[in-house]
Amino acid sequence: MLLDGGLGTELPIAGGSKGALDEKLWGTRALIESPDAVLRVHHEYLDAGCDVLSTNTWGLASALASDGPRLWDDHDRDRPVHWMDVGRRGLRLARQAVRERGREGDTAVAFSLNGDVDSEEGSETVELLGRLFADEPEPPDLVLIETLSLLTPTLDQAIESLLATGIPLWLSFRRCRHGLCGIYGQHWGGPEGDAFGRAARRFEDMGVKALLINCIPPDHVEGMVSYLRDFTDLPLGVYPNLGYFSDRGWRFTPGVGGEEYAEMALRWREEGAQIIGGCCGVRPEHIAAAGKRLRTTKPGHARRLLDVEAAMNAAATTRSAPPETWSDRRRRDLYPLPFPDLSVEPGVAQPSEASFMTWRYVFREGIGAHQRCLDVGCGTGILAVQLALNGADHVRALDIDDRAVANTLANAFRNDVSDRVTAETVDLFPWVPEERYEVIIASLYQKPTDPFERLSSHRVPDYWGRNLVDQLIAKLPEALAPEGVAYVVQLSILSQQRTAEMLAESGLIAHPVDYTMFAFPADQQQSRAQIGRVEDLSDAYHLAVGEQEVIVAYLLEVRHAQ
Repeated sequence: MLLDGGLGTELPIAGGSKGALDEKLWGTRALIESPDAVLRVHHEYLDAGCDVLSTNTWGLASALASDGPRLWDDHDRDRPVHWMDVGRRGLRLARQAVRERGREGDTAVAFSLNGDVDSEEGSETVELLGRLFADEPEPPDLVLIETLSLLTPTLDQAIESLLATGIPLWLSFRRCRHGLCGIYGQHWGGPEGDAFGRAARRFEDMGVKALLINCIPPDHVEGMVSYLRDFTDLPLGVYPNLGYFSDRGWRFTPGVGGEEYAEMALRWREEGAQIIGGCCGVRPEHIAAAGKRLRTTKPGHARRLLDVEAAMNAAATTRSAPPETWSDRRRRDLYPLPFPDLSVEPGVAQPSEASFMTWRYVFREGIGAHQRCLDVGCGTGILAVQLALNGADHVRALDIDDRAVANTLANAFRNDVSDRVTAETVDLFPWVPEERYEVIIASLYQKPTDPFERLSSHRVPDYWGRNLVDQLIAKLPEALAPEGVAYVVQLSILSQQRTAEMLAESGLIAHPVDYTMFAFPADQQQSRAQIGRVEDLSDAYHLAVGEQEVIVAYLLEVRHAQ
């Protein structure tokens, strides 16, 4: 069975309005502002041969969340927009497209919702959806809940409520063989054993009709169908992404045309996939090429173990042997220190011991003189200001917090270097480097977090504590000048082995140039149990000095391997 592709990524190409580029609603606003564009995209996927057409309603669940974007808060319109009317329009446009292409009886319409139905407002949303479906002369053929992640009791409740509508239900998760997975391929959940497989069996017993994996990179899909087949007889499917939304627009996986996508689809089919389609960045030509190659095939039984078992054995061997040590270079301190004049504004984090260590090295070695520099995670601006004081031609400072950006600019002015320091608010995950720098410096937030914790901050739950570090390493090849150098802080409660692997994969090399030790701060004490889990599962560590627990912070010097 062939699904359609990335509806949200096709809408701008089809002439959708600015609402089609709204990442949070993922094009749902186009149902209000550009319904003709939605209809055109439906036609394109039908012409490509899809058997299941998804409604453009993925963002409705997000719009109903208490802190979500509101479709109806549109002050340019004379009347408010009711979300149920938007849902009806999405369903009717899909039905209209099927009729206009003469595909009645051959193509199913799936009412799409995202994983936000698993929320405090989820049960109310589901109840109202039941009314919407009951009132429609042509209700959807199935409901598809997409981009789910966690396995929670509230998810089971939402599933039971949707099943009570009598409409078949499909579930789709962002999962890979390593556990929870994100759109960039980042792993933010720890090993779960067979928890997801057992959940698949439970979903089957509850009455779910199909289980799928979606919205993760294609290489992370490998092995999931064969893994799930050990637990369930449900129809299984995959529809990965070929791109993600960045601060410079859409970024798509290079070199993947229709034939390349069809080759990947054949591998998923050999594993036993019965439902295949695409998510963000998968275009009609990808679906058409895959459908052409898949039509005469049967699901296979190939078992793609990947390197999971080998990696587990290697990790066990590494933990039993002493890790490779990192050497340092001894330098004397000056007394008194010519430390910059810094203020710490309300809401901005105080510089940490790791930041002071990095400042000491930057000051001692005169880093940045006559060079273009980048400070990632600038905070108060302690490092950006020192780079400028060292004689940098220009320093660009980035932080996700508006308050930190303002604090950095104020401290640059206080130290008379504001003419050479700029700062802006940037989220590191979607950020795309727009130029190269001779010096890059980063002291980033590193805190292992149980993904089941309910956090009030903007940070994504991070099982290993290394999401930001991994994102930076992955983007250094594009951001670092050919002969440039990056200085990156890593705490000992993160795996050195994993860092070495990530650097090698990115064509980089590193060695430590300094280190410092500090007692567990209060926010790390709150995650003490999770830090213990990470240390049990990797070569991460901390020191015990009597009753005091101590973290080691390393300063790594990173360069291109060539």
